[in-house]
Amino acid sequence: MREFMRAAVVLSTLVLSACSGVQTTRPGVVGVDRMQYMFDPLPARELNGSYALAYRSTVRRAAAEGKLVTETPAGERVMRIAGLLVDQTPIFRPGAERWGWFINVINEDIVNANCGPGGKIIVYTGLLDRLKLSDDELAMVLAHEIAHGIRDHAREQLSTKAGFEIAGTLGAAALGAGAMGKTVISKTLDTGVGRIFSRRDETEADLIGLELAARAGFDPRASLTLWKKMAAESKGSRMPAFLSTHPSDAARAERLNETVPKVMPLYQAASP
Repeated sequence: MREFMRAAVVLSTLVLSACSGVQTTRPGVVGVDRMQYMFDPLPARELNGSYALAYRSTVRRAAAEGKLVTETPAGERVMRIAGLLVDQTPIFRPGAERWGWFINVINEDIVNANCGPGGKIIVYTGLLDRLKLSDDELAMVLAHEIAHGIRDHAREQLSTKAGFEIAGTLGAAALGAGAMGKTVISKTLDTGVGRIFSRRDETEADLIGLELAARAGFDPRASLTLWKKMAAESKGSRMPAFLSTHPSDAARAERLNETVPKVMPLYQAASP
């Protein structure tokens, strides 16, 4: 089994090495400077366009069901804070502030928000209602999601999954394992190496988001109170960090606590 895993990792490395290396963002004071690798068959423009169609469909469906609450005080609050954060994106990615950013709020009891490719943001009211977020805490959530967007994590993840599929095919052929072998190899890579990629992306979004929020005038110390609330909300369903696609709450809080002093001067300079 050890030899199998070693071969699987080598295959995935070979496939991913065929991707194009890019630097989607500048490192900022938080120092996120990892080189990213994207498959050329997954151009950003096409991915953004496809996601925009799916986003529009989601928003229209919410409106038809009477769940779209963007034009309410809660929605206006979300849009105001998101707008301040988007204004800071050129620090990491010049020109990102000119993307076709859209922010919509959907009335569903879901503690979540997301930012898809090209700057399409959805916030669910469960996040606001159940966690009772302050403006600073809400800014941390939104900045984290915006960081995923400007860092092109979705496209990178798709590139990685495509690489795993190809690695599975090559590995099965080399081992004479057939279609079943391909599935096993691909899933081994996805649940093993792929989990590392997901946790890494979450960490990068935490750090970039922390700096975006601080530069926009939101107290970075709110990141710690936010994740305490998140931990309380997820109590009883938390997974170990090595199996989860997100860092554990304790690991996340520790990393943020170490980074807050780096961005405090930015917050102080931005505060009136």
